[in-house]
Amino acid sequence: MSDTASIDRLESTESPTLSARLGAAIAAVPSGRFDGEVTEKLKLCLLDFFACAFESSVRPQARQAAALAPAESGPCTIIGTPAHVAAADAGFANAVAGHGLVREDMHTGSVSHLGVAVLPGLLALAQDRRATGRAFATAAIIGYEVGARIGRAIITPEFARMFRPTGFTGPLASAAACAHLLGLDDKQIATALSLAANMTGGLNEWPATGADDMFFHPGTATRNGLVAARLADLGAYGAPRALDGEAGLLPNYRPDHSAPDVKLFAGDPEIMSVFFKPVPVCNFAQTPCLAALSIADRIEEPEAITSVEVAVTRAAKAYPGCDHAGPFERILQAKMSIHYAVASSILRRKVDEESYASLDDRELAKLASKISVTTDDDLTAAYPKKQGAKVTISFANGESLHAQMEDVMAADQELVRQRFRAAAAEMIGARPTETLESLVNSITDVDDMSDLMALASTKA
Repeated sequence: MSDTASIDRLESTESPTLSARLGAAIAAVPSGRFDGEVTEKLKLCLLDFFACAFESSVRPQARQAAALAPAESGPCTIIGTPAHVAAADAGFANAVAGHGLVREDMHTGSVSHLGVAVLPGLLALAQDRRATGRAFATAAIIGYEVGARIGRAIITPEFARMFRPTGFTGPLASAAACAHLLGLDDKQIATALSLAANMTGGLNEWPATGADDMFFHPGTATRNGLVAARLADLGAYGAPRALDGEAGLLPNYRPDHSAPDVKLFAGDPEIMSVFFKPVPVCNFAQTPCLAALSIADRIEEPEAITSVEVAVTRAAKAYPGCDHAGPFERILQAKMSIHYAVASSILRRKVDEESYASLDDRELAKLASKISVTTDDDLTAAYPKKQGAKVTISFANGESLHAQMEDVMAADQELVRQRFRAAAAEMIGARPTETLESLVNSITDVDDMSDLMALASTKA
């Protein structure tokens, strides 16, 4: 009896594993299943990703990731460059670039940046093997769903203190999306997910010093997911219980060591829960700085501030780097800090890339040191459905200002499009930008997704 026959016989006597159940659910999704508001949301996710990748393509981390790929080694585009490389290398480099502003899309329930894990690998695969926009869109929505559902099952504030959520949800999201785009069957998709479970990882030590580790997490996740899908396509066999077995992913990282049944599309697709960051800072610093911005114009003498109390969810305070009052030696330290974002909101009445151009600003550093971050039970109870914050600013004369936001105020469609147009036009010019946006707008009618990536390339 062959090894394959033995394996099939063994599996037939056991209850379906989580990988098998997910594989069957993914394989059953027909290309073009999603339309209406779900596809419209994906279009915005894609524009947001391109905006971030274009703008950060000139940054050191993006250049380092791009430099790893052998020149002219494949058909796939590295966004904002003239390079054409192998799919895995393009996926890695574009994911790193998409993460470079700390402004990529966010799924609160999984504490993950799913777009930079799902979209770069799919875009590369669609260049390597021709894919229609309809097939691409379906695969992408599946990728968001798998990453979000797995994340909801394992990510807790305690988990996120030690491990990078995107590094754990991302490989599975990427593998699911790429496997569907490749047209794999249910058993192959199950193997892709099992292999991807072995490729998860990412530590949260980097916020302490603002180190670069973070930028490369989605690159590794994207590449690993793509590799897992391709290995499954080539006949590799993954441990059936890599997700839910005794030594599987979920039992080892869940506090109760259980493996709940993760079901896809049970309710609204998870991509609908994704939001676009209004400012380029950590997810947990978004609402605090927006609350501070709402009252900043009422502060006539910032030097009279004696203290600022910022109340947030337990998850926000616990996340590494968020409760850091300084000093700030690297940009990423500042972008993770609630203290820095709130101080910038009060003093500069804005939070943008320029806010992080002068980390040695003494006035800002002084104010950041007066800020304390506390947890609020009501805000914590509402999380992750809502991500609220309260800001109380006290002055020397005994007066105070208070602002409260029940949830993050996400960037709207117009802001997402404006940021895309500005970043893309800077890199590829106005006319190609218009064409690229038009193709994204009509993605389900695109015959060859390579057309989009060809526009994202620059001349040598």
